[in-house]
Amino acid sequence: MAFIRKFKTGSGNIGVQVCYKEQGKVVRTVHVGSAQSEIGLNKLMKKAQKIIDADKNPLFDLNKYDERLK
Repeated sequence: MAFIRKFKTGSGNIGVQVCYKEQGKVVRTVHVGSAQSEIGLNKLMKKAQKIIDADKNPLFDLNKYDERLK
């Protein structure tokens, strides 16, 4: 399972990480970046969500349905 973690850095910025858990323990973290503003934080959150979504398998193959419409 993956989740997004926000934390305060030593310099006062807000850091964003993607953490992966197995059996209740964090087994891997991916540092996305740190932001000084709300706009920067929103960009990092979107980037972190894309990282999580890249690891997921889609429930349906939408390309299969698109080919039928052609």
